Amino acid sequence: MSWEKNVRKVVPYVAGEQPQNKNVIKLNTNECPYPPAPGVERVLHSFDYDILRKYPDPDVSLLVDALAKRHGLSREQVFVGVGSDDVLAMSFLTFFNADRPILFPDITYSFYDVWADLYKIPYECQPLDENFQIRKTDYQKPNGGIVIANPNAPTGVCEDIAFFEDIIKANPDSVVIVDEAYIDFGGKSCVPLIERYENLLVVQTFSKSRALAGLRIGYAMGSKKLIKYLNDVKFSFNSYTMNAVTIQAGTASVENEEYFQLITAKIVETRENTKKRLEALDFVFPNSMTNFIFASHKRVPAQELFDVLRQNEIYVRHWNKPRIENYLRISIGTDEEMKTVLDFLEQYLKGR
Repeated sequence: MSWEKNVRKVVPYVAGEQPQNKNVIKLNTNECPYPPAPGVERVLHSFDYDILRKYPDPDVSLLVDALAKRHGLSREQVFVGVGSDDVLAMSFLTFFNADRPILFPDITYSFYDVWADLYKIPYECQPLDENFQIRKTDYQKPNGGIVIANPNAPTGVCEDIAFFEDIIKANPDSVVIVDEAYIDFGGKSCVPLIERYENLLVVQTFSKSRALAGLRIGYAMGSKKLIKYLNDVKFSFNSYTMNAVTIQAGTASVENEEYFQLITAKIVETRENTKKRLEALDFVFPNSMTNFIFASHKRVPAQELFDVLRQNEIYVRHWNKPRIENYLRISIGTDEEMKTVLDFLEQYLKGR
């Protein structure tokens, strides 16, 4: 058909499987195994449904103010979107418009190259070293922008603030995006660098540590100038990106700091215990600072383990991609879920 030559064609991002059977152990998309903060439930039970006939606040003021207060920023330094995917996609569209390629790791969140292709942004993947570490010098060359997940997904490796400050310093003419989807499970956020570097954008999400993947809330923090540019593009695209229910529920989550700290600490504790058992079962993995472990067995192929786990209603993530085809990404569930998975692996590996 002649019209097809004018269609924008891209290879889409493939999300983790969402099995409909509720009796599975689902450890494939890094969701939080615990319920959202109690305040979220109260919002949903007492919500004034008459509000739904009106458009929501396009500035998302209630949630923006809560986030600004929590991070010690002004409201002009916070941008909210429909999940961090929306925030990152909007950031690519807003900031990556140079002729030079943007830079990101070769093993990272697999949406980055999809957005680059979608928006026709040139890019170069910088190879992680043999230990899945970023080589700082790879990001100290001419570029049209930089985006790095820290801690990295899917490896779980985390770099310190000084590491990123060196990269930001070396790139005063580019916007540097640090995607901190997993920062609440280890490491230090780059948010303190915002006041020193006008070109730094830090992106976080409610999907992991705040147990609100189903509501879709993400946000960016940066200089007032960066956030204004983001809002200009957002309001040129869609003024009403977040619904009224989500704004109130998200705000309730931010305001319950004690619960947030409780469940993140619990997930970290379970992760560390899981590492010990995996090591005893002859798995190897980078030192994860996230809510997942990127593990490879010394003898048994990852594809075999992925298949047998799935056959037994245990879902983990596997990519048939160079360098990582022999790894499984295992999300951290409850203590009970992890015990079930580890006991199963122990028995299977004994028979293998």
